[in-house]
Amino acid sequence: MSFILNIETATKNCSVAIAKNGETILCKEIAEEGYSHAEKLHVFIEEAISEAGITVRDLVAIAVSQGPGSYTGLRIGVSAAKGLCFALNIPLIAVDTLKTLASQAKVSDGKIIPMLDARRMEVYSEIFNADLEVEREILAEVITEDSFAAYTDIIYFVGDCADKCKPILTKDNFIFLEDIKYPSASAMSKISFDKYQISDTEDVAYFEPYYLKDFMMAPPSKKQ
Repeated sequence: MSFILNIETATKNCSVAIAKNGETILCKEIAEEGYSHAEKLHVFIEEAISEAGITVRDLVAIAVSQGPGSYTGLRIGVSAAKGLCFALNIPLIAVDTLKTLASQAKVSDGKIIPMLDARRMEVYSEIFNADLEVEREILAEVITEDSFAAYTDIIYFVGDCADKCKPILTKDNFIFLEDIKYPSASAMSKISFDKYQISDTEDVAYFEPYYLKDFMMAPPSKKQ
């Protein structure tokens, strides 16, 4: 049996799942405005492993959301995943955050466009068909009335951008699945297991999250 620990921290959702042979058997997660990942992640990992009735030695790999997403969230998740991989001498698997989000839309036709908030009217987005095959790579783009206008088939939007994008993206073939807001580690299970089976893993020492945009720190305020 192949047990994989899946870690998703790219958004407000701090999420951990234990999967057996690609099937989620236990998931612990919480989405909070205050980004409590630093406090909750390791607790969730310990609880998930214990409640699944296994030990860390039963894990064959650690899968982590690679981004794009929150700079701090990604750093926390990747640091935890790398630490476990080093300690247990097991492989690290990187999972596209937007693919995880798209996989939560169970549709049989059309396109799936996962979008994550990148401040103001900018989003991180990617385009998949109903079989989760990539049709357009990840972009950081500003949403306008003309965005995705070239598509005539049904477009399903998922992610945390409905509030700001729904008033602008109003074409009849645009559908917002507003109940799918954040990527969940439970949706990583099949993706990470498929990658594990073909040894699609990362170099633990050199792996870095996919930020897409440079992290910008606010300049220090000038003292009066």
